[in-house]
Amino acid sequence: MQYYNQDTYIYLNGDFVKAASAGIDLFGQSLHYGYGAFEGLRAYSTHHGTRIFKAEEHFARLQRSCEAINLPYEWHNPHLISRTYELLEKNNLRAAYIRPLVFSGSNMHLTPATSSNIVIAAWEWGPYLGQNLLRVCTSAIQRPTPQSFPIGAKVSGQYINAILASSDAIKRGYDEALLLDQYGFVAQAASENLFIEKDSKLYTPPLADVFPGITRQTVIELCKELHVDVVEQKLTIQDILQADSAFLSGTAAGIIGIKEVDGVAYQEDWEHTIGASIQRKYKKLVLEEENYEVII
Repeated sequence: MQYYNQDTYIYLNGDFVKAASAGIDLFGQSLHYGYGAFEGLRAYSTHHGTRIFKAEEHFARLQRSCEAINLPYEWHNPHLISRTYELLEKNNLRAAYIRPLVFSGSNMHLTPATSSNIVIAAWEWGPYLGQNLLRVCTSAIQRPTPQSFPIGAKVSGQYINAILASSDAIKRGYDEALLLDQYGFVAQAASENLFIEKDSKLYTPPLADVFPGITRQTVIELCKELHVDVVEQKLTIQDILQADSAFLSGTAAGIIGIKEVDGVAYQEDWEHTIGASIQRKYKKLVLEEENYEVII
């Protein structure tokens, strides 16, 4: 169905403009229903030049996210990675945050998209949550359930959930929110995965209940190198409050320690925690100061 032609006007931000020249498709499911998928990658300035960390894994997850919601994905990932490097060069960016977004074509029905588009943007962006230890609170906003939504997909619409949780936490004077699952167990932060340290081990919620973060998996890989046990199990609020320390992980945020949860502060000095060791090792990894194979 054609929703507009060259003569159709729309009202946009105070002006009447032609729909065809508005610059965005105002009749797509992505805008109206949040029917889109996206990724977040980081490029780092290393001794070997600009490198995108785990580009293949991120674009593969973007493809899986589209497939999970029946959004056509007709691009070749190695080509997209190459074009992303070109984008960085054109914008003179050596270190940047990168956002690919796949969005639907014109369609106002609640049916699978028959066409899609991709846009890739990049900009300079420091650590999403800053660099100081975080004050975190539990949120009344619940993590979506696997039965209601493909929670392993990075889908645009589900991030309303994260916006509500994070904005409420900030209004209450905190830096970030922790979301519970439908059974009352701690799932993750609004847009980051959670790890806690207890008795020289790390614990993190199982994948069935959380977003499969690429940084989360990198943390687990780094723990193997450091001979640190990682236990994936359901965690209660009491588990979080009684831990020795805790931290969040994510591409935008990196590895960042938690100072307190719901006003209860961790007593262990962050610099002496496993999380701090992971944080230092992760930084060396993304800057290629340790052996790591980057596929361009």
